[in-house]
Parts: sequence; structure tokens; C-alpha cells
Amino acid sequence: MASERDSSVTVLSQQLLLGVAEELKLPLMQIARQVELAGLNTDARRQLQTIAQTALTLVDNYILGVRLTLDPQQFPLETVSISSVLYDAEQRLDSFAQNYGVDLELSLSGRYGPVISNRFGLQTALVSLGAALIEAMPAVQGTKQLKLQLAMHRSRYGLVAGIYTDTKQLSEAALRHGRRLQGHSRQPLNELNHLHGAGIFVADTILKAMNLHLFVSRHHRLYGLGTVLEPSSQLTLI
Repeated sequence: MASERDSSVTVLSQQLLLGVAEELKLPLMQIARQVELAGLNTDARRQLQTIAQTALTLVDNYILGVRLTLDPQQFPLETVSISSVLYDAEQRLDSFAQNYGVDLELSLSGRYGPVISNRFGLQTALVSLGAALIEAMPAVQGTKQLKLQLAMHRSRYGLVAGIYTDTKQLSEAALRHGRRLQGHSRQPLNELNHLHGAGIFVADTILKAMNLHLFVSRHHRLYGLGTVLEPSSQLTLI
């Protein structure tokens, strides 16, 4: 009886937060529109528009995560090309990366077949993850040249899609600690200095709703966060 009551409270809390997030979208859209109309120089206007749009994207992604948690069936599984999803995610993140002086790369070497996932959900999770890591990189790496790579590789468990850099500060212990602090701290990944981590845990929520797992991953000599995807038994997409 108590567990049913707790479950009902959780659902009500999620629905309330969903309503709050929907309300936040309007002022963010108004800010983006006012920046467009303001008489600012091109660089300043572009930077402010990117910041407003990134905040709006984070809210949209949070809304998706809550909706998937409440009803996972609304985004059914399908055959998906990982390379196509990574390419689209890189396009979505490009202007935000430029604002932070981060060189965003796409690594798609090798031929990989399609996987079973939900294209929109997977892309949204990667965009949230990438935005959080881009925001963290100047604080984590200081004066080093900032590079972030969207990549895929094969593992013994399946195909891995992830986002990588050369910092060693990401670890399974840091991710576990962050998950414990989620909802209780503004900086759940305090091992990463100024990283607020909201985008990481939005991505985590979306992936969990699709029965996927976010984990600390290695790609060549890079460190990052990724998820393992099940290869499709259908013919390889061209």
C-alpha cells in the first residue's frame, strides 16, 4: 500500500515538474526572439541566441525524459543508423560548441550496421550529454585546446555511441556519486569542478526510459560517456 502511495506521489511530482518545464519554455522563446530583434552586433547576438536556444533545448529534453518515464511506449523501437544520429547530434551542438571555444569532431571510421533504438530519443540524449560536456570543458581543461569527439565503436556487448575527450576526470565512481546527489546538489558531478550536470542526467533519464544504460566509456585514448546499442538483425543500412 505504501509503495503504491509513493508511486502515485512520484507520478504527481513528475507531472507537476512537467507543467513547470512547459511554462519555462515561453520566456525562453521570448528571450531568443528579443535578442533577434535587439540592435546588437552579429557576434553578441549569435552568442545570446545560442545560449537561449540551448536552455530551451535542455527544457525540451527534460520534458521528453519525464514523458518517457511516465509512458515509455510513446517512443517505440525502430531500426536506426548510429552514424546518422551522431551526425545530426553534431549539427545540433556545433554553434554551442563554438561559443565555448570547443572543437567538435565526428569520428565515424569503419562500417557499422543499424541498431534497435528510437532515433529521436537517442539523438536527444546525445545532444543533452554533449551540451553538458561542452559547458564543462573550459573549467575542466583550463588553457588546453578543447576538443570533443562524437564517435562510435564496437564492443563485445554491442555497438557503443558516445561523446569523448581527453580528460581523465570522468570515472564510474564520479558518475555513481553524481547519481546519488542528483536532485540534492546543483553540481552533482563535483569531480568535474563547475559541471552542473543537468544535461547528463536528462540524457540518463531518457536512456533509462529506453532500457539503455549511460556509462563511462573509452574510445581509443579518449574518455567519455556512452551507451551500448543492440545491433539490428535486419540488413545493414547504406
